[in-house]
Amino acid sequence: MSLPFWCVFISALLIFIAKIPLAKAMQQQGGGTYDNHHPRGQQAQLTGFGARALAAHLNSFEAFPLFAVGVLMAHVTQTQGYLINALAVTFVIARVVYLLCYWADLHWQRSLAWIVGLICSLLLMLSPAL
Repeated sequence: MSLPFWCVFISALLIFIAKIPLAKAMQQQGGGTYDNHHPRGQQAQLTGFGARALAAHLNSFEAFPLFAVGVLMAHVTQTQGYLINALAVTFVIARVVYLLCYWADLHWQRSLAWIVGLICSLLLMLSPAL
C-alpha cells in the first residue's frame, strides 16, 4: 500500500481517536455515565473542553472526504512522487496538530493547522494538473 493510502487510513483512524476525549468528557459531564441511549443530547450539553472535543471530532469527519478524494485523484491519474507523499504526510501531521490545539484551546494555532490541512487536500486534488 502506498504512503498516501496509509495516510488516508491514519486520517480515518483520527476520526475515532478524536472521539476518545469526547467520550471521557461526556462521561464526566454525566456524573460518571456515558449516555449511550441519547449521546447526541448529552453532547449538546457539553461546555468547555467537552464542547471543543465534540467540535474537533465533528471537524475530523468534515476534513476526511476532501483529503481522501485528493489522494484518490492523484492515484487514479497516476500522479505520484515526493510531492504527493509530502502533501499526504503533512495533512496527517496538520490534523494531529489541529486536534491537539483544539483540545488545548489554542484557537489561532488550530486555525493555522486547519488551513495547512485544507491546502494539502486542495493541492492533492490539483496535483494531476501540476
